[in-house]
Amino acid sequence: MGGHSLRAFCLVQALTLGVLLAGAVRAEDSHTVTLPVVPAPAAPSATGVPSTDAQTSAEPAAAPQIVEPPPPPPPHPVVGAIGAQLADPALRKGAADADLAGLEAFYGERTDPPLWITDAGFSAKAQAAIKEIQDAASWGLDLEAFDLPAASDAPSSVEAQAADEIKLALAILKYARHARGGRLTPSRVSPLFDQRPSLRKSETVLTEIAAADSADAYLRSLHPKHPQFEQLRQELLRTKGNPYEPVNERDTQRLILNMERWRWLPPELGSFHVWNNVPEFNARVVKGGNVIYVEKTIVGQLKYATPFFSAPMRSIVFHPEWVVPETILREDLQPSLQQPGFFASNTSVLQQHKLRVAYKGQPIDPNSVDWPNVNIRQYTFIQSPGPHNVLGKFKFNFPNKHAVYMHDTPQRELFAETVRTLSHGCIRVHQPDRFATLLLAEDKGWSAEQVYKMLDGGNSTVNLNRAIPVHLTYFTAVAEERGGVRTYADIYGLDGPMAQELFGSAAASFPAPPPPAASVVSQDQRRQPSRRASGDPIAAFGSAISGLFGN
Repeated sequence: MGGHSLRAFCLVQALTLGVLLAGAVRAEDSHTVTLPVVPAPAAPSATGVPSTDAQTSAEPAAAPQIVEPPPPPPPHPVVGAIGAQLADPALRKGAADADLAGLEAFYGERTDPPLWITDAGFSAKAQAAIKEIQDAASWGLDLEAFDLPAASDAPSSVEAQAADEIKLALAILKYARHARGGRLTPSRVSPLFDQRPSLRKSETVLTEIAAADSADAYLRSLHPKHPQFEQLRQELLRTKGNPYEPVNERDTQRLILNMERWRWLPPELGSFHVWNNVPEFNARVVKGGNVIYVEKTIVGQLKYATPFFSAPMRSIVFHPEWVVPETILREDLQPSLQQPGFFASNTSVLQQHKLRVAYKGQPIDPNSVDWPNVNIRQYTFIQSPGPHNVLGKFKFNFPNKHAVYMHDTPQRELFAETVRTLSHGCIRVHQPDRFATLLLAEDKGWSAEQVYKMLDGGNSTVNLNRAIPVHLTYFTAVAEERGGVRTYADIYGLDGPMAQELFGSAAASFPAPPPPAASVVSQDQRRQPSRRASGDPIAAFGSAISGLFGN
């Protein structure tokens, strides 16, 4: 410690002691002098600056103060009454569970006044919502499905205001669900409808309509934006609004049920997509909202009906192999192979149609198998590429649980049929080379020459850079580009059951499905009428491959 620093330290100590003694002398009420404990000044450091270590150890840090948040403001009296009324079993009995949960969540967090009701009655926004729901029939919906409060209601009590608020909110939620396709589960009509409407959560609907400037515009925005839907709706309005044209109830219901099927499709079909409308026997390619390609198709028989769903196309196969599907395996090939005592004849059907056999992925000699005593489903039967292959030169893969795809066919003559319910469920395309060229030009920029060069090769798969949405639908009424609506035969008999679901006892009578077209019989089959007439299973399998089934 330097000399100057030491002298300064001693001076401070002396001054401190003097002050303490002076304080003790002035104490008047005590003969005992108690010196208060004063921390000694910190000893100077080597740099001459007093150290603060002693102060730090003698004065512990103060505990942090916990500030409690202010209590939430009490809910508006009507909002509070809503919570109590939502617990009423009588109210809950007629409402959807999802809607009740949405109301509980929305109003449970609400501190503002109610959304629709005021002391003077329904707000202007509420009036607009009521008016829009009252116009439900113009959108193909059933007005009687919505239990609306009177727009002129002006309840004075808190409980009555809460009841009207709940009533309108439930009607809005139900309308939103129906507008999005939720009034009828598609599979209730038929398991063929493998479609799931895009419904919005009830709390989301309430939050969005609360934030919207216009409640009626918000409700209208929930309907499909597809041009076909709007064109069918305009036809519905024209039909209902023409006093000089008698209303055909079946035609009106057909329009409504086809509008409903549009609600089951994805909200966005894709800027470039493939649309297969099964009753129309047509495939379309749509780009930017415009149809740029239309081609004939063959679809499933009534027994093997083509299902309706959406899936992304991921690849195109040139010169594909064909794996015999389980239905043909069970119904056609198994009887041929499992006839006791006719081994040579049985396996000849495999040679006739150039089918090779595999077991657990390994090729085997079919003559080494005791076909009458094995489980045929454990074996795989594969048809090699070539002119005999039932898939032709192209296969368009959009993976799905139904094992359905689009493909070529060597039986081009079948496209001359008017009713083309001829396949085993998959979709055969007329002129598939044009279809493939269009898809690959869009996806890869390929020319037609590149596509045909691929055809000159063997079996190969071209994976698409971007998946192309494929939609399989069942529309028996389709709006035409130049106006008007064209109807198609109800080939699977689904309009009637759907009308029963939507209209109940008021459902119109719809005609039965048309009879399936007679398949073109090959010359080879014509030469063997006795074998087919006798139910020869080998001949039946040949018919299955070259006639009706084909996939």
